[in-house]
Amino acid sequence: MILSMDQPELKTIAELANLGLSDEELSSLGNEIEKLLDCFSKMHEADGDAHLSQNSGQPEENRQRRDERTGETSPDVFLENAPEREDRFFVIPNVL
Repeated sequence: MILSMDQPELKTIAELANLGLSDEELSSLGNEIEKLLDCFSKMHEADGDAHLSQNSGQPEENRQRRDERTGETSPDVFLENAPEREDRFFVIPNVL
């Protein structure tokens, strides 16, 4: 797969993007895009299948703990630690 972009194509894309680029800027942008496309070409040539068989070094099982209720979880327990409360609600400063 050969990736390339010619000057008229670049100019059309710049116009579609509403970029008012001078010929000098287009030329400079074209050079940068050619470098990027070169890198993409090299990446395309690389054999990625060889890396698929390697794992990340992490165990395959799920390491998260199970969701289990521990201790008392009534709302009153949480409200006891609130600096200010009104009835069964936390009181917070006005945001707006």
